[in-house]
Amino acid sequence: MSEGAANSISRAFSATSVPLGRRVALAAVSLLIATCVWIPCVHLFFAPHLQDYVDTKGIPPEARALARRHLAFWGDPQLHVEELGKMRGSNPEWDFMGRTFLVLALANMGLRQPAAKEQYLAAIDRIIDDTLRLESEKGISFFLMDYLRGGVFVSQPPRSLFIDGEIALMLGARRMLAEKPEYRQLLTERVRLMVEYMRRSPVLSAESYPNECWTFCNTVALAAIRIADVLDGTDHSDFIAGWLDVAKRRLVDPRTGLLVAACTFDGSHKYGPEGSSIWMAAHCLQLVDEEFARDQYDRAKKELGRSVFGFGYAREWPASWTGPMDVDSGPVVPILGASPASSGLALLAASAFEDRAFLSRLLTSLRFAGFPLERNGALKFCAGNQVGDAVILYSIVLGPLWQKVREGVGR
Repeated sequence: MSEGAANSISRAFSATSVPLGRRVALAAVSLLIATCVWIPCVHLFFAPHLQDYVDTKGIPPEARALARRHLAFWGDPQLHVEELGKMRGSNPEWDFMGRTFLVLALANMGLRQPAAKEQYLAAIDRIIDDTLRLESEKGISFFLMDYLRGGVFVSQPPRSLFIDGEIALMLGARRMLAEKPEYRQLLTERVRLMVEYMRRSPVLSAESYPNECWTFCNTVALAAIRIADVLDGTDHSDFIAGWLDVAKRRLVDPRTGLLVAACTFDGSHKYGPEGSSIWMAAHCLQLVDEEFARDQYDRAKKELGRSVFGFGYAREWPASWTGPMDVDSGPVVPILGASPASSGLALLAASAFEDRAFLSRLLTSLRFAGFPLERNGALKFCAGNQVGDAVILYSIVLGPLWQKVREGVGR
């Protein structure tokens, strides 16, 4: 019998002797086995070379590429208007926060690369001056969400600690990089107002929105106050100690030990712990209470940090509490509970607390799901926007500014 005939008979025999159901089952099992082998390996294609993102002294390559995009953004009025217009259509807060994180990033880059400091200072000054102009011309509502108009601030006249804290932080970061005399009084006055309004509350927390005191904003304010003390020789240590004491007693969620995301003016918990708040809060607390900051990071990682097949992400809420899905949390992924906002800020916290393992897994997810696009040496992540890229940039260059403040080195 010829070889071809034998193969034909063999195929016919195989086709007729194995029932269809069994063949389908075998195919399904084979596919399952292949999937089980393949999926755990996918992350290897996206795992980062950490040296591209982490450099203890210089500026890592990915940071340079991200910064190039931002510097072009602030140097091109048309691009600036187009990008901000799209972002403000979703949330005007993103416009404001993008400025803050970019200033923080550029200040750190200037400390890492003194030879390029003047370039970074020029960009920082453009951002700060534009922000102050808009605040002066349009008021605090320009950078706040529309629900601002649905309530009345307890403290009068109305001020938002979201605005005051981040402007103070920008001014302080700029002055830590290089002094600018006209910014000194602006920072002094902003700190005075923040402390005054925070002291009015029984829990020493000022409002960002009517009767909403956000932990994110209050810890940013504490960091700015600490920087101002280092710069100008003032001393708010008693006030800061008082805030920490009250926060540990009254603003901590009893189930997780995490700071709540927001409380009312009188200290009633409004929202439980949230990833879009706690990661940045822990980073800011590093300037005022490193032990408490580490405690909050470790608890946040336990409650919110997750890893699946080598990909890292962060939940928006702990298992014990689920809040309303909103523009801050972003579209939370079902089942996993992954939040883009929480995951992005977890990247910041993992870097700040030198958690290289978690940082690497988060970067793996970013490279997989962030859709990085590099053109002419400028990098952006297509799945996000300008504020997201600014957070990522800050995450991979942070360090020198906070260290300088810790050492008490001002002007």
